Amino acid sequence: TSYVGQGAPRFWLGLNPELPNTNFAQIVIVTKDLAARERVKARLENALADGVLPEARTRVDRFVFGPPVGYPVQFRVIGSDPLKVRAIANDVRKVMAENPKLIDPHLDWSEQAKSIKLEVDQDRARALGLTPQDVAQTLQTLLSGLTVTQYREGIESIDVVARAVSAERLDLGRLPGLTISTRNGVAVPLSQIAKIKYQYEEPILWRRNRDLVLTVRGDIVDGVQAPDVSNAVASQLQPIKDALPYGYRIETGGAIEESAKANASLAAVFPVMAVVMLAVLMIQLQSFSRLALVFATAPLGIIGGTGALLIANRPFGFVALLGMIALAGMIMRNTVILVDQIDHDIAEGHGRHRAVIDATVRRARPVVLTALAAILGMIPLAGSVFWGPMAITIMGGLFVATILTLLVVPALYALWFRVRDDEPETATAYDETMAYPHGPLRIAAE
Repeated sequence: TSYVGQGAPRFWLGLNPELPNTNFAQIVIVTKDLAARERVKARLENALADGVLPEARTRVDRFVFGPPVGYPVQFRVIGSDPLKVRAIANDVRKVMAENPKLIDPHLDWSEQAKSIKLEVDQDRARALGLTPQDVAQTLQTLLSGLTVTQYREGIESIDVVARAVSAERLDLGRLPGLTISTRNGVAVPLSQIAKIKYQYEEPILWRRNRDLVLTVRGDIVDGVQAPDVSNAVASQLQPIKDALPYGYRIETGGAIEESAKANASLAAVFPVMAVVMLAVLMIQLQSFSRLALVFATAPLGIIGGTGALLIANRPFGFVALLGMIALAGMIMRNTVILVDQIDHDIAEGHGRHRAVIDATVRRARPVVLTALAAILGMIPLAGSVFWGPMAITIMGGLFVATILTLLVVPALYALWFRVRDDEPETATAYDETMAYPHGPLRIAAE
């Protein structure tokens, strides 16, 4: 689907709508699968690199999940003077252009456009009974036109516009000779009451929080992460930041800013989540020492989660962070199961050392099976572009953490509560069938 003069409507959450512009066009291509999409993208990039559209700024990009970011790497130059802001932004663009991981860094103000500026001589205008508003309205009527009436055809109303003929409107050399009628009906040439200047000006000025802002932005090559590129460029921009005049600053935007917003929203509810978890665990364990033991095992999933992301070459972003939080809950659940079983065996009269070993043996099968069920349940999400990092984090982290839970938790329990291997059994005799439900272990030798 092609959109000429404007961007596509926002039919996708991650799509940034473009302002209507005669020099802008957008084409949306839908392929049959991901492999075909990558082939089409590669062909388009190669054709554009060969100079198919030498005078156009082009961009071939995929639709992304999540909030609209636009360009992944962005730096905002903020100040009060447009000329000085553009000069600083050009220095920033030069630094970004030196980074081989960035593609086509440019300014969102585009290039300066030619313009005509009129400086009205107030004394002469007042002497003729004219005001700057009269001059502006007359020029608007002559050049752009003024709707004087409407013509109705069926159910449609068509404006009737009065304006000067094309020979006068399109020839800038005739602009000084355009006549403006005074209040008493005298026609005065424009050159007698105004001075005409030809200059360049910004076609569009963006503001952010009421401050004048110019964004230097660019794409990244495949295989790299936008936060890594942004951090590398930010360190190279430090000399420019140190030399900025008072009232001017450079801010980092793009993907790294959106990621920070998402993490901030998660951090806002994290204290509430931690309090609820502590309350639930305290109700279950009824011991501060056991509560600390359970919380100490939560980071065990980081080892497998980060390793799985490295192997799968997936980013550690907001979605992966959600998976890490969910993984911590699963690990603490397994720890609670083991600790509760150990305490139950001790309460029945078994020695603490024997209870630690037997509880781990009895609970190994349900812990492994529940972990395996969770890992297999994440396989359909592992290939997802958006949820893939979370699924991979849970799969890898739970696989490694399950093994570590069965090894670390018993040892940590024994260390935490000073369990010795020479402790005697308590009053209740130990039954081997509790540790081995299928009967005691018998070793026969011939």
